[in-house]
Amino acid sequence: MSASEMYNVFPVGTVSGTQHNLLIKITPEYRAALKGLEAFSHCQILWWIHEFADDSFRATTQIEPPYDAPVTGVFASRSPVRPNPIGLSVAEIISVDAVEGIIEVGGLDAYPGTPVLDIKAYFPTTDRVRHVKVPAWASSWGEWVGE
Repeated sequence: MSASEMYNVFPVGTVSGTQHNLLIKITPEYRAALKGLEAFSHCQILWWIHEFADDSFRATTQIEPPYDAPVTGVFASRSPVRPNPIGLSVAEIISVDAVEGIIEVGGLDAYPGTPVLDIKAYFPTTDRVRHVKVPAWASSWGEWVGE
C-alpha cells in the first residue's frame, strides 16, 4: 500500500440539533440501514472531524493535551488533530425514526454540521474490554462513562 493510495469515504448522515439534543439525520438512500437499530441502547458513531481536515492539521504527529498530561503522539490520544480526522464515539440511542431517518443520541462529542461516516451497533461482547491499561495521567478518569 502506498502513502498516496486513496479511499472513497462519504457521509451517510449529518449531526444536527443542539449540543444538549443531538440528532443524526441519515440521508434518504441509507434510511433502510436503520432497521433494527432501535433495539440497541448504544451505538458507535464514526464521524469526520471536518474542522481539522486541512492538510496542516493532518501532518501533526504529536500534541500537547489540554488536560494534565505529557506531550503525546496522536495515536495515543483522542485529539481531533490527526492524519485522518476520523472521530469515534459511543453514544446512547434515545430514539430512532427510520422513516424520517433521525436518530436522537446522547453522549456524542461531535457538533451540529458534522458529517457522519458510519454507525455500528454496540455489542458489549466484542466492543468492551474487561482488563485495560492506561498511562498514569489517565488513571483517575474512571472506568466507565457516567450514567
